[in-house]
Amino acid sequence: MNYWLSALADLQNQGLPCVLVTIIEEQGSTPRNAGSKMVISATGTFDTIGGGHLEYKATQIARDMLAGGQQGTRLERFSLGASLGQCCGGATVLLFEPMGQVQAQIAVFGAGHVGRALVPLLASLPCRVRWIDSREQEFPALIPEGVRKIVSEEPLEEIDHLPVGCYCVVMTHNHPLDLELTAALLKRNDFAYFGLIGSKTKRVKFEHRLRERGFDNAALQRMRCPMGLAEVKGKLPAEIAISIAGEIIATYNANFGQHDASVEPIAKLLPASRRSQATN
Repeated sequence: MNYWLSALADLQNQGLPCVLVTIIEEQGSTPRNAGSKMVISATGTFDTIGGGHLEYKATQIARDMLAGGQQGTRLERFSLGASLGQCCGGATVLLFEPMGQVQAQIAVFGAGHVGRALVPLLASLPCRVRWIDSREQEFPALIPEGVRKIVSEEPLEEIDHLPVGCYCVVMTHNHPLDLELTAALLKRNDFAYFGLIGSKTKRVKFEHRLRERGFDNAALQRMRCPMGLAEVKGKLPAEIAISIAGEIIATYNANFGQHDASVEPIAKLLPASRRSQATN
């Protein structure tokens, strides 16, 4: 196996983004081989496209792409002359392909029917998932790659460990716990997305109780309940999970690169949900 290929597999298994760089065209009498590849991460380089100043410039470009969260491929043409410290003429065209860029850090509270349908969908996306529940027996035997199972007797305490800009989904089996989790998330108020499973009736009840605790309309508007895309109908766990995953995808696409609390509230990005949801 080529060194770059094994390095790419290792980085993807660790959930670390990188850029695959390929020489796709050689012009002139340069010593490089078309098709040569290297992998560049934020902290390392793996394999080579021939070394020298060209490789140095390629590493700079790749790390700029990683720092900016760029997802699209990029072509760059380098004239091999004085600008690259080369003594010979010609040119090299490089293809830059971002790999494994994480779009969202997601916390799912609840391992019930909808949670078990939702988490594998999220795991198949460019996301990292914390899956939290107090009931170990509710988790499946096989946890998808990219998902961290957290069994906690006090799920509320896990909110303190969430990163800024986290996508939060609350769907536990316990309405009082849902309320406490909601209050804690709104108090932190640094999430990129917060969805609460339930009907419009549940939202009205929660809003009343949260206002009694001092939360204003601006804070309550950041709560998506019912959550999920209204266009996806149905009350089966898989149908609800698909609608929630669709809403998360729409949110991180709309807010691409903005992994903080300054993103637009989901209510401004998506139409209001018109359907009820089964509780988990």
